[in-house]
Amino acid sequence: MQRFEGRTAVVTGGAGQIGAATAARLASEGARVLVVDRDEAGVAAAVEAIEHDGGVAAGCVADLLEDDAIARYAREGAELGGGRIDAFFNNAGVEGVVAPVEEYPVEEFDRVMAINVRAVFLGLQAVLPHMRRGGAIVNTASLAGVTGAPGIVGYVAAKHAVVGITRTAAVETGRRGIRVNAVCPGPIAGRMISSLEEGWGGGARDSLVAAIPTGRYGAVEEVAALVAFLLAEEAGHCNGATYVVDGGQSAS
Repeated sequence: MQRFEGRTAVVTGGAGQIGAATAARLASEGARVLVVDRDEAGVAAAVEAIEHDGGVAAGCVADLLEDDAIARYAREGAELGGGRIDAFFNNAGVEGVVAPVEEYPVEEFDRVMAINVRAVFLGLQAVLPHMRRGGAIVNTASLAGVTGAPGIVGYVAAKHAVVGITRTAAVETGRRGIRVNAVCPGPIAGRMISSLEEGWGGGARDSLVAAIPTGRYGAVEEVAALVAFLLAEEAGHCNGATYVVDGGQSAS
């Protein structure tokens, strides 16, 4: 199915596992994809993988702590799309350290908020002027954006903020024909959850899996499939919502 034929997508955090999987999924369905990340080698690898499979992609190395870099990727995405951006996966984020609230480093809290909230907000500001009716945006929140979690106060606060930004933007842009939703992954197999497991200490993985009704971590491809649906025209009445990908963890 070529749901994105003739359409242009921008994916931030595109060198990360969820970002790269989603960029590849969108390209496989016909999108021209701009892969954005500060990891130059990771950007090159993601673009190469898409092109190897017959897709069309370009890379943009950008540190989202720099406002100019955010404006630049929006311009490059519009140039790739002949003047417009049709789909935006506003995905870049970091988990931060694991520490209790009273010990959580202020500088780390500020860094997590800058990347996970400020850069998401600025990404919307930069991309929306290049979008037309029929455009769609998905912000990456987290299960930690709708529940609490010990030891990661910066991440939890940031992802709750992303949910609020998503709802506000959706209300503002809906009448312009632009939809904004958020995905909220639970534990997804990969680097980030491995980092958090290490911070939480021994037994963390067993405890996390035991709390998931499906009995396993999610896969990046499962998140990518949901993002692709939300960015596609068939999700035309999905707007301002948060969609969990957690195997039923939040329901139990």
